[in-house]
Amino acid sequence: MARLVLVSNRVPAPGQRGQAAGGLAVALHNAAHQRDCLWFGWSGNLTDSETPLASRITQAGRIVFATIDLAHVDYQGYYRGFANGMLWPLLHSRVGLSEFRRTEFAAYLAVNTAFAKALAPLLRADDTIWVHDYHLFPLGQALRDVGVTGPIGFFLHVPFPPPSLFECLPQGDKLLRTLTAYNAVGVQVPDDAVNLNALLDKLGIPIRAAAFPAGIDPDALAAAARRAETGPEVIRLADSLVGRALILGVDRLDYSKGLPHRFRGFAQLLRRFPEHRKRVRFLQIAPVSRGDVSQYRTLRRELDELVGTIDGEYADFDWTPLRYLTRSVARGTLAGFYRHASVGLVTPLRDGMNLVAKEYVAAQRPEDPGALVLSRFAGAAQELDRAILVNPYDPDEIAEGLHLALTMPLAERQERWQAMKEAVWRNTAVAWSNGFLAELAKAAVRVDDVQAAP
Repeated sequence: MARLVLVSNRVPAPGQRGQAAGGLAVALHNAAHQRDCLWFGWSGNLTDSETPLASRITQAGRIVFATIDLAHVDYQGYYRGFANGMLWPLLHSRVGLSEFRRTEFAAYLAVNTAFAKALAPLLRADDTIWVHDYHLFPLGQALRDVGVTGPIGFFLHVPFPPPSLFECLPQGDKLLRTLTAYNAVGVQVPDDAVNLNALLDKLGIPIRAAAFPAGIDPDALAAAARRAETGPEVIRLADSLVGRALILGVDRLDYSKGLPHRFRGFAQLLRRFPEHRKRVRFLQIAPVSRGDVSQYRTLRRELDELVGTIDGEYADFDWTPLRYLTRSVARGTLAGFYRHASVGLVTPLRDGMNLVAKEYVAAQRPEDPGALVLSRFAGAAQELDRAILVNPYDPDEIAEGLHLALTMPLAERQERWQAMKEAVWRNTAVAWSNGFLAELAKAAVRVDDVQAAP
């Protein structure tokens, strides 16, 4: 079987490979172990000199990790600037937060070219290359420019907005034209494929995107949850609740996750449904993300103030309604937290998929599952339609969803969970990667057939 070459903006550090918290890293971790694999990307380190074109190589089992550092100036333009200052908010339909500078777009293209030049010497003739996410839209074209001829696929893990929003991006047509270098393009849900294909049609670009919903390894997650259930951290958490129901949220600290709206929704629960006061506790885990970006610092201040306001208004001497952690929790422990939570609260304003929702479902006890309150704007909502779906922009709707979850009869919780369980076990990480790679292989064969025709 041909080697799989994964390319992502970041490659997990050795101590993080088994504890990767991001959805992309979780999905790729499972894909990488199916065959011999080279995983290439940025190390996360910065250098005062130019971005080097020689990779640092390490190996763990069947996976070879190849990383390069980034020059400070490239980090500012490529990563902080164009990728996260322009593309991230735009792709999440937050145009008002987008900031475009031509110098940053140039840096974005230059880093993708540097990635291609650093990766090309490591490639074999029969490699299958799979490029991931918005940081690397033009990498396929950059690889073609340095002579790579093998199959290359691209997968976008975040949403793709309606054409009228994407067209706000200056030189967006130039960026989309680089997609012609790929043999196959994947997105999370059909709506994203429709949006992207409408623009490709308008520009006369022949490549077409298709939906491949990403998943998790539900058997492994369920086993981890069972093991952690009797572990010291989960026991400490349970003891601290003193019999109260736990509402659990797990997200990166990012404005796309709708955390201020979620906190206000929880406050509305306590205001409108006072029977839950002193009977429930909300734990939000939100590791700091991109803490050097001004919008994220502003978000953190807003959340700090909201936590103080909510706890100040509703807490009693023996009860604090909202706990808020800005550090990560080990994945094994987190699985146990999922299992113990009566309610999983997943309410992003917009998300490509959101694997936390699927992890919560996988971790539940079949005999007494919790209830999932899920944003209708998360990609996962299209599969987990038996969750309690809410509009995350409406705090009252979040409150009503939480009230329904906390008062739902056992039989209904079991029925909803069983339907969601079937979806999670059907669209696993392995099914996702196999589905996309099969499409990539077929597309590459079609190209070869056309090129071989007289």
